[in-house]
Amino acid sequence: MSKRILVSSLIAAVVVGGVAAGGLAMASSPDTEPAVKNTAVRYVTPSGPAAGSLTFTADASDDSGVRDLKVIAWPASSKLDPTEAELRHVDSATCRPATEETSRCTYTLKVTREEAAGLDKGTWYVSALMTAKDGDTAFAPRAATFGLTG
Repeated sequence: MSKRILVSSLIAAVVVGGVAAGGLAMASSPDTEPAVKNTAVRYVTPSGPAAGSLTFTADASDDSGVRDLKVIAWPASSKLDPTEAELRHVDSATCRPATEETSRCTYTLKVTREEAAGLDKGTWYVSALMTAKDGDTAFAPRAATFGLTG
């Protein structure tokens, strides 16, 4: 084998190895943007003397950690469509750290039979606002959707 081919092969191996290592470093670097992901919502209708509930769960994350997740549920028929500024003044979910950057947040609201009777039927949305420890925010205007039937 000639020296020229051997040198060219070694240079190519170094270049490919460097690109692969760079790709792995980029793929393993954490998201730096705040985010609300993996959302789920469950509505349970009151039954007999037992209250019903609305439970919303989400994974909130930021490289600085999660300070708070604000949550509100609203009927699509109301045309409410809350803004990020309005969500700063609603109920907070309970957030428990899963890692240094991600928390699993759960918001539960009890619903009495009387309250359930007055709720609009049809499509409902859940809006969420996550605030990171460094003050960054992630606003999810329609983080989840669920339906209420009559």
